[in-house]
Amino acid sequence: MQFYNNNNQTHVALATNAGQPLPMAEHEPMPSIKVSPLARRIHGWSWQAFPIGMGTGAVYVTMSGLKQHSGVLTNVETFFYFLNIALFVLNTTTLLLQLILYPKQALRLIKDPVKGIFVPLVVLSFATILIGTVKYAVPTGHIHPGFIYALFWVYVVFACLVCFPMLMVWFNSPHDLKTFTPAWAFLIFPMMLVGVVGFNVLDVIDSTEQRAIGILLTSYVFQGLGFFMTFFYICIYIIRIMTTGFMDGHQANGAFVAVGPPGFTALALIKLGAKAQEILPAHGLVSPAAGEIWYATSVMSGLMLFGLAVFLFFFGLLPYWFKLHKHLKEILGCWALTFPNVGWISTIRVLGDVFGLQGFYTWHLVMTILMCTVWVVLFVLTLLAFCKGKIFLAKPEEVIQDTVDRKALFSPTASARSSFQGGAPYDKEAANRV
Repeated sequence: MQFYNNNNQTHVALATNAGQPLPMAEHEPMPSIKVSPLARRIHGWSWQAFPIGMGTGAVYVTMSGLKQHSGVLTNVETFFYFLNIALFVLNTTTLLLQLILYPKQALRLIKDPVKGIFVPLVVLSFATILIGTVKYAVPTGHIHPGFIYALFWVYVVFACLVCFPMLMVWFNSPHDLKTFTPAWAFLIFPMMLVGVVGFNVLDVIDSTEQRAIGILLTSYVFQGLGFFMTFFYICIYIIRIMTTGFMDGHQANGAFVAVGPPGFTALALIKLGAKAQEILPAHGLVSPAAGEIWYATSVMSGLMLFGLAVFLFFFGLLPYWFKLHKHLKEILGCWALTFPNVGWISTIRVLGDVFGLQGFYTWHLVMTILMCTVWVVLFVLTLLAFCKGKIFLAKPEEVIQDTVDRKALFSPTASARSSFQGGAPYDKEAANRV
C-alpha cells in the first residue's frame, strides 16, 4: 500500500489549477467586410426610379402643346427628351445588373406588394420616349415613320407581357382595402396609354394607309380596356377615403394617380376621334358619316372625363400639404405630382382648339409653367436624397447576405459537400459557427 502511494506520487502530477474552470479562449476579432458604395447602390435600386424619367417626359409633352412655340422651346424639349432616354438606360441597366448580381433582391422587388406595382412603369417610361421620338426625331428625318409604326406594336406587346403576369402575381394574394392607394392602378396604366401612344403615331402615318386602321382600332380597344379597369380602382379609392379619411404620408401622393385615367382617356378620345374623322371616310368604313359621329361623340365624352380629372386633381391637392410627410426618404412618391397630370393638362390645349377658347391657352401655359417648376424642385430634392443615401442605398449586411446566398447557390463545392454528407442539405449557418 505504501508502495502504491509512493508510486502514485511519483508518476501522477496534478496541475496547480486542477478542479478550477478553464479560462475562456480569447477570440480574435472577425475581419470586417467592406461593401462598395456601387454594390449598395445596385442592390438598393428599385422600380420606383422610373417615375423620375416619366416626370421628365411629362415636361416635354406638356411643353410641346404650347400655343406659342419657338425654336428655342423645341431645343429645351429636346434636352428633356435625351435626359429621359439617359434615365431610362440608367434604370434598366442598373436593374439588369441587380438581376445578375443579386437575383434574390430582384425577385423580392417583383413579389413585394408595395414595390411590385411599380414594375409596369418601365413600359410607361418607354411610352414617353416613343412619344418624344415622334415629336423630335421623325420631323428632322432621323427616324422613318415605318420604324415608329413597328415601335407602336412593340409597345402593345410590351405592355401585355408586363401587365398580365404582374396582375397574376399581385392578385394571387389578398390585399387590405384600408391600405388601398390609386397607385395600385399602375398595373393597368401601360394598356390604358396605348390610345395616347396611338394618336401620336397616327400623326406620322398617312390616313389613307391600311396601317392607320389597325392603329386606330387597337388604340380604341386598349384605351377602353385600360380606362374601365382603372375606373374600378377610382371607385375603390373613393370607398377607401370614405372609411379611413384622406390618405396621409407617402400615400398622399397616390391621390394624383387617380387623375391619370380620366385625364389621359379624355385626351385620347378627342385626338383619336379627330383621326377617325379622316381615316374612316378615307377607307369607306361603317358609314359616310361615321367619322363625324365618332369625333362628336369623342369630344362630348372627353369633356365629361376632363371634368372628372380636374375634380380629382383638386380633391387630392387641397389636403395634400397637411397629409404629406416631409421626409427626403419619401421623395420618390412625390413624382406622382408630374406624369399623372399630363393627360388633363394636355386636354386643356385640345379643348381650346376644339371650341376656340383663348382662355384655355392661357390656362395651359400656367399649368405648363407649374409642371416645369415642380420638376425642378423634385429633381433637386431627389439628387439631395440620393447624395445623402436616403434612396437607392441598401444596407451593407443586406448586400453581404444576398452575395453569400448567391455564392452558396452557384458554388460547385456546395453540391459536392452535400453528396459527401449523404445527400444532407448544407447548413450555411452551422458551417459559419464552426
